[in-house]
Amino acid sequence: MRLTLIGAAVALGVLACKGKEQAPADQSAAQPEAAATQTAGPVVEVNMTGVGNVFKYEPDVIHAPVGATVRFINVSGGPHNASFYPDSIPAGTADKLNAAMANRMDNLSGPFLITANDHYDVSLAGLPTGTYKGYCTPHQALGMKFTLMVE
Repeated sequence: MRLTLIGAAVALGVLACKGKEQAPADQSAAQPEAAATQTAGPVVEVNMTGVGNVFKYEPDVIHAPVGATVRFINVSGGPHNASFYPDSIPAGTADKLNAAMANRMDNLSGPFLITANDHYDVSLAGLPTGTYKGYCTPHQALGMKFTLMVE
């Protein structure tokens, strides 16, 4: 009887999934929607950490080529996010940068990453070279800031 129930459950599961694409195994349902986006160029990883009163991006000066993707990863002390100062990005870039930031929570501001290992990708495709300065909204007062050099 138990085997019949298990077999029926498996059969229903197969039928329910038939024809649907499966998500890659490395994507978690808890991650923000933007974290699941595909990347075309190299990926530059930036860890976001917080212990005690020390909150930082590692590295805090990020060098990335045009076309790369900057992946902000919540390692500890979250929630964290990546936000850009509107007055410290190349002139005329705000609309392009907003478009490169899927699932934004505000102008030039990515979503909060709550769970450890959640990540948020910012595409640099189509952005001009220059300096882009940013911060973590919840930890800005604690000095959690970064400088992104798009080269």
